[in-house]
Amino acid sequence: IKCAEERIRSIISRSRVPEDPRHAESTVDWVFRLMPGADQALQLAALGHDIDRAIESRRVRKDCFHSFEEFKAAHAVNSAAIVGEILVECGVDEGMRAEVCRLVRLHETGGDERSDVLRNADAISYFQDNLPLYFTRNGWVETKRRALWGFSRLSPELRIIVTRFSFESDDLNALLHEVVTEVTR
Repeated sequence: IKCAEERIRSIISRSRVPEDPRHAESTVDWVFRLMPGADQALQLAALGHDIDRAIESRRVRKDCFHSFEEFKAAHAVNSAAIVGEILVECGVDEGMRAEVCRLVRLHETGGDERSDVLRNADAISYFQDNLPLYFTRNGWVETKRRALWGFSRLSPELRIIVTRFSFESDDLNALLHEVVTEVTR
C-alpha cells in the first residue's frame, strides 16, 4: 500500500493543474471526516481519483465529449485504469485493487455508501481547494457552471459545509452565493 501511495503522490505532484496535489490530500481528509475509520481502499481511491489529470499523455480532454457528464465518466474510467496499473506494479492484492478501481470509476456518480462518500469528499474538496484557482483560469461563467454541477450533487446536509466556505475574493464569494441561491431555491 505504501508503494502505491508514494507512486500516486509522485505522479500527482507533477500535475500541470496546480491544485491537484492539495485536492488529492484534501479529498482523503474529507473521506475521513465523512466516514471516520475509512479503510485503505477508500483512502487510495480518494488519493488517486483524479490521477489522469496529472499525466498529460493520458489525460481525458473535455472538448472531446458532447456533454460534461460523458467527459466526467471517461475521466473516472481513465483514472481507475491508471490507478489499477500502479496497484499491480506495487503488488497490491487483487481484492484491494478491484475495490480501489471500482471506487475511482464511481467517484463522479456514487451509487453506494462508499462511492457516495468519495463523490461527496471530492465535491467538498473542489469547493474548498480548487475553486479559487479554477476561477482564476476559467472566469465567472465557466466556474459558475462547474460549481452549479458540483453543488447540486451534494445532499442538503453537505451543502451546509460548502455554504460556510469563505474566500479572499469578493467575486468568488458572490459566485458561491449565486450558486447556493440557484440550487436551493
